[in-house]
Amino acid sequence: MNSFGLAVNLNKKGVRKLVRQITGWLTGRGCTVLIEEDIAAQLELPGFGVPKDRLYELAECMIVFGGDGTLLGTARKVAGTGTPIIGINMGHMGFLTEIDLPEALPALEKLLDGEYDIEERMMLQANVYRQDKLVEQLVGLNDAVIAKGAFARLIQLEAHVNNEYINTYPTDGLIIASPTGSTAYSLSAGGPLVTPNLELMLLTPICPHALWARPLIIAPESVVKIIILSSQEEVMLTMDGQHGFNLYQYDQVLVSRSPQKARLVRLRGRGFFEVLRKKFHQEGDRNGA
Repeated sequence: MNSFGLAVNLNKKGVRKLVRQITGWLTGRGCTVLIEEDIAAQLELPGFGVPKDRLYELAECMIVFGGDGTLLGTARKVAGTGTPIIGINMGHMGFLTEIDLPEALPALEKLLDGEYDIEERMMLQANVYRQDKLVEQLVGLNDAVIAKGAFARLIQLEAHVNNEYINTYPTDGLIIASPTGSTAYSLSAGGPLVTPNLELMLLTPICPHALWARPLIIAPESVVKIIILSSQEEVMLTMDGQHGFNLYQYDQVLVSRSPQKARLVRLRGRGFFEVLRKKFHQEGDRNGA
């Protein structure tokens, strides 16, 4: 890899200084650095700016400066190009970001030396049908969440898998997650952890008012259909916690495996369970556990 696009969350503390440092480090090693034009201007690096619609096709690899949210947003943007992504964690947990801040330069040295593998991750596609017409289509890496709005009332969601009726959930919502998303919202709602090399879908109810409602593991080729039965409550579909769409009574949300895949760069010497242990221990220490 010789051409690197930078995706930068300007709201992160210290990110401007770090981006300038790494930009100089990369160009000093003969690499091409590409940054979206308006972001480059704000970083006072206008010479590295390229049009937004060209960035992902010109870059051989995207380096993400931010947390998991920034990486998820970048993954959706590059899904159609197959451009691999590596993240420098400037956020909170950082399950998806590969590089922790203190080791940024040594880790990038390994990247330039070819000491990495590219891990393909299953993505999800959610189609919303209203009166039999497709009104929205979203793609995400973590999860599709159908949840209630601000009022403290349960909503009624009818769930099917491959047109086979499962049940009607009185619940705060339902999460349809990929293996990557098993460490996110689904985990906090009681769903299982899944190793990212698998392909499957998780159906996890959020605070269901039913003793029988438990998380389900579903084959990756399945189609999950959720029908909104509630008539008055505010209900929304959210993809990766970032892209939202309002839903109405009798809307149908069909969630399936996306034909697109996210390609994440994994440096050699770091395994999934090592990262899991480290991140959970950090979170426990942070909360005094």
